[in-house]
Amino acid sequence: MSRVKHAVAAKRRKKRVMKLAEGQWGGRSRFHKRAMESVAKGMMYATRDRKARKRDFRSLWIVRINAACRENGISYSRFMQGLKKIKVLIDRKILAELAVSDKKAFTKLVETVKA
Repeated sequence: MSRVKHAVAAKRRKKRVMKLAEGQWGGRSRFHKRAMESVAKGMMYATRDRKARKRDFRSLWIVRINAACRENGISYSRFMQGLKKIKVLIDRKILAELAVSDKKAFTKLVETVKA
């Protein structure tokens, strides 16, 4: 039976982990075992936070739309209900952008909802 050398594959694996652990503090970036633990936990956080980011942005958009609605004398829920009733298909992301950057257009939307 021939002898198998693992050096090339092992070095490649270690190199991949150490590359991912760059910028970590202390031994997390220098020692392979600590780097493995750190990278694994980092990947776990990354997966979790990709989901959380979507929730965070949606809540931010809602806060911005609500603030702009209150300035125009209507509540967020009444505004969204009115948009649905008149069949305006603008999502919260675009509404929040209008509320921040183009107040006139947002005010027009509020007026159409009120009417």
